Amino acid sequence: MFKIAANLSHLWPELPYLDRFGAAADAGFDGVEVLFPYDMPAKDTQRALMRCGLPMVLINAPPPNYTGGPRGFAAVPGSQARFRFDLRRAVRYCDALRVPTLHIMAGVAHGPDARATLLENLAVAADTVPDTMTLTLEPLNGTDMPGYFLDSFDLAVEILEELQAPNVGLQFDTYHAQMIHGDCLAVFEAHRKWVRHIQIGDAPGRSPPFSGQVDFDRFFAAVGASGYAGWISAEYTPTMPTEDSLGWLQALRR
Repeated sequence: MFKIAANLSHLWPELPYLDRFGAAADAGFDGVEVLFPYDMPAKDTQRALMRCGLPMVLINAPPPNYTGGPRGFAAVPGSQARFRFDLRRAVRYCDALRVPTLHIMAGVAHGPDARATLLENLAVAADTVPDTMTLTLEPLNGTDMPGYFLDSFDLAVEILEELQAPNVGLQFDTYHAQMIHGDCLAVFEAHRKWVRHIQIGDAPGRSPPFSGQVDFDRFFAAVGASGYAGWISAEYTPTMPTEDSLGWLQALRR
């Protein structure tokens, strides 16, 4: 049976942040993830996790500041010192919340210097984080994130192959895979050996699963056949009250 997490940055937007943890537990999720938990004191999030009895399975490496700056900058030339500083902060949050997976955001950049910077920063991160932690790279589509360096799954896997760090892998988002390449299933089949974390949302619009272009019946069958044992996290934008969008979860549990 799949381990299914709720992305609380997307689901239950109608609830205060700390109330979303209990809602996820009540809905039958096995874990939760939060994109950027840094604005909330870690102890408050710890208490919410203890109350709901669910693990935090993933967070993102932090944006460079609290004032609406770009989300991620690991590929931005000249970012090395800031990357190391913010990586230490992210690892402290992971330690406090017992988070096993940290998504490293590449940021807006282009060209050979960006590629070299990303590889340098990833090598430092791979050597720095605890042995129990996995780092992930996630390609993002250019419609939602114009200019993002990792704008294809092929490029992300090229980076991973060059890096060859056993604790760095691919974060596979069905929405981004469909938006970038037009065939989510084919992308998964091509790169599944690198996948360490899965997020699900339909395209276009990052809508709930089974509402758009992605063939989720075939996708879940392929994930099961691949032997993938990691987390699958629901990262989509509800077009209705979140509880009313969870038919896909009930179907998976049958």
